[in-house]
Amino acid sequence: MRPLVLLSNDDGYASPGIRAMRDALTATADVVILAPETEQSASSHSLSLHRALRLRAVEPGIFALDGTPADCVYVALHAGERVLPRRPDLIVSGINHGMNLGQDAFYSGTIAAAREGALRGIPAVATSAHAGATPSAVAELSARIAFELLAAHAGLGALLNVNVPRAWTGEIRATRLGARIYDELVDFRHDPRGREYLWLGGPGVRHERDAGTDTDAYDDGAASITPLRLDLTATVEQAMAEAIVARVSHPK
Repeated sequence: MRPLVLLSNDDGYASPGIRAMRDALTATADVVILAPETEQSASSHSLSLHRALRLRAVEPGIFALDGTPADCVYVALHAGERVLPRRPDLIVSGINHGMNLGQDAFYSGTIAAAREGALRGIPAVATSAHAGATPSAVAELSARIAFELLAAHAGLGALLNVNVPRAWTGEIRATRLGARIYDELVDFRHDPRGREYLWLGGPGVRHERDAGTDTDAYDDGAASITPLRLDLTATVEQAMAEAIVARVSHPK
């Protein structure tokens, strides 16, 4: 039996990236797409718990949901056979239009879609690329990585974050998350009727050289594969937490 892949993203079901990714995966696997109706970038791992959602069959094997990327994977996994004929063997999210490096992992809807599956014990890959990268090359690389992960972790939750730069040299590195430095601002403006509104975030981002990171790989034109933790416990800070417990429990 061919593997079954659930494919999602945060750019929307009609994005060129998700179509390129489907083309690369279908050579080896059966693929079902469930992705947002519209772009949901930076939606992180939000679930829509306080409003109704609408699921739409676009064409055979392609569904759209007016929710977040995490909503899409949640619905696909828990809606019986409405979307998937069986539990998927693998989840792929992307190709995202733009990089997801460093602390982008906390904000990315692309990564959240993959993580929603990994939390359910399904190996998952989030893949992102520079807007100027060649989609077919990124998709082919991402598919190879995804199937290697499946071979090694079938039935086990694992999460990989893949990033491909614009001028990819062909090199691939195993990395850790780097640190991106964004222009942080709140831009207040007024509409034509004098009412105030605002935009979050500035236009610029940079990062420093840091060996072994995904940002360093990006600077060198290498694709990066970063394994992401599902257990967020900071074990190195356990002693600090225990000391706080002791002081709070037994105040002087």
